[in-house]
Amino acid sequence: MYLRAVIAHQLTNCITETVFEDALAQARALDREFQETGQLKEPLHGIPLTVKDQFNIKGVDSTLGYVGRSFAPAAENAVLVQMLKDMGAIVLAKTNVPQSIMWAETENPLWGVTANPRNPAFTPGGSTGGEGALLALHGSILGLGTDIGGSVRIPSSLMGLYGFKPSSSRLPYYGVPVSTEGQEHVPSSVGTMARDLSSICYVSRLVANAKPWNLDPKCTPLPWDEDAFHEIQTRPMAIGLILDDGVVKVHPPVERTLRTLSQKLQAAGHEVVAWDTSDHRDCIQLMDRYYTADGCEDIRRDIDAAGEPLIPHVEALVKRGKAISVYDYWQLNKQKTALQKRYLDKWNATRSASGQLVDILLAPTTPHPAVPHGGVRWVGYTKIWNLLDYAAVTLPVDEVRAGVDNLPAEAYQPRNELDSWNWSLYDVQTMEGHPINVQVIGRKLEEERVLGAACVIEKIWKET
Repeated sequence: MYLRAVIAHQLTNCITETVFEDALAQARALDREFQETGQLKEPLHGIPLTVKDQFNIKGVDSTLGYVGRSFAPAAENAVLVQMLKDMGAIVLAKTNVPQSIMWAETENPLWGVTANPRNPAFTPGGSTGGEGALLALHGSILGLGTDIGGSVRIPSSLMGLYGFKPSSSRLPYYGVPVSTEGQEHVPSSVGTMARDLSSICYVSRLVANAKPWNLDPKCTPLPWDEDAFHEIQTRPMAIGLILDDGVVKVHPPVERTLRTLSQKLQAAGHEVVAWDTSDHRDCIQLMDRYYTADGCEDIRRDIDAAGEPLIPHVEALVKRGKAISVYDYWQLNKQKTALQKRYLDKWNATRSASGQLVDILLAPTTPHPAVPHGGVRWVGYTKIWNLLDYAAVTLPVDEVRAGVDNLPAEAYQPRNELDSWNWSLYDVQTMEGHPINVQVIGRKLEEERVLGAACVIEKIWKET
């Protein structure tokens, strides 16, 4: 597997650090134990995994894409890294990120640009883009990432992978440094990435049942609910369908895939209702104010540590950053709580035709398939769920099809500059064959229901 990782890196520039010697030593020790006992030591015995650059591995740098964080090896493993190693998993490498991690592509002055393995002129997304490229090329079995606005789900979507963002307190985050560390208003979530849904379900169950709250004080004491995972798979679901967030229209193959999937779900006995997204813009605008509440001081200090150049997206973020007072910050928190309550009330009030409460939402992950480097600008379809702290998983469903996914005959009139930019990116010829993912969303700490629903949805798509 580590040789696949090396080849993947040569093709895409996806790896930042390797720990092959430690990995081989651990693998040999596990092999000896199995030969002697005939038993697998732990539930992840010998499973190779890789982690996003920011996860601490003892003796290895966690740079966050900053030059100034180089040559400062971590003193201990991140809690989740240690938990998985104790379960028998073998860490192979750390993977590339954007400078500051606050971008949905993967580029920094230290490690350079990571390319999409299907087309090197295209981005793999970000900020967990190195992980996405590596997994897409079978250089790992499981990837660990973080997600504060879509950083696990966006690269998973552009790479045709499965990417899971639980609510922020479900998986342990301790030992995972991040830009704006210490802010609690929109906490980042640790998430998982894989080439199959069963791996994500399996690892989520293992970690939840290993009581991570005994190792990370921010973890919610919530064991895995196997009943909830299975219950939603045994009955018709009520599904809220999002085709448009009212800000940026999705590309033709994304809309086609969602409409086709919706029809298949209804034919299988599930109910689908249109979901109101009128408050999404307010949620996203508030979240953007949170991102720069410190005036980008945290980012500035890391940049100044080595005097490194700013990549364009981070430069734009820093330029618009304006520090606010503690009082103003409190007002933002009040607005956030009000928006969360408004969304919760909407969910509780929305019923299907039969009167059933909506179980999950089905939505785009990104408004586009994979795009050229510099093309990812609108991440509203993912970061809305970070503000609400809802659980979400993205899964591959279809691909761009030339001759099917052409632009509509009537020219589309964009609603705003971002909408115009996104629409201008669409090129069915260069995007042909690139994956189309959908996103399944549930309420806060409903990870089991979200993953269970995703299992149902995937089965219906494949079998009908």
